[in-house]
Amino acid sequence: MQYINHYESPIGGITLASDGQSLTGLWFEGQKYYADTLETDYYDTDNEITSVNKTSDTEGLEKALTIFKQTHRWLDLYFKGKVPDFTPPLSPAGSDFRREVWDILLSIPFGQTMTYGEIAARIAHKRGLKSMSSQAVGGAVAHNPISIIIPCHRVIGSNGSLTGYAGGIDKKIHLLTLEKE
Repeated sequence: MQYINHYESPIGGITLASDGQSLTGLWFEGQKYYADTLETDYYDTDNEITSVNKTSDTEGLEKALTIFKQTHRWLDLYFKGKVPDFTPPLSPAGSDFRREVWDILLSIPFGQTMTYGEIAARIAHKRGLKSMSSQAVGGAVAHNPISIIIPCHRVIGSNGSLTGYAGGIDKKIHLLTLEKE
């Protein structure tokens, strides 16, 4: 069973998803690839309505609510310009390659950026390869299902340009400005 919850940020509505064990999704409403890892059968914790039926999994619901409270607290701190000193449990769904890219994104410090090429070079080095495709890295970054916490907004083009962001360039600019980058 998956659960969803909503958060109203200063730059728009956000939908959160959990499997009752960890955070599995965080999307700006209407963004590219919005909720693409969310199952069609989920429990909306904001209303007592689900897409199919009310949940009978009270333990999973309680755990999901705890994860959503942690995520709300993380987002509250973040949008105040503070660096949260914790991370909710995360479990993004994706291929091994995508998860490898997302792990690198998690290592980019608040207020700093990294290029697609730098990420590709790290993966190539780790795998003992001469090179890795920056475009493949770009595809993994674009499909990040846990925006902001897995900071795909901190990835820029090799010339410093603010290339695409699934949530929209305006949101990427806001997030980088918030972090004073």
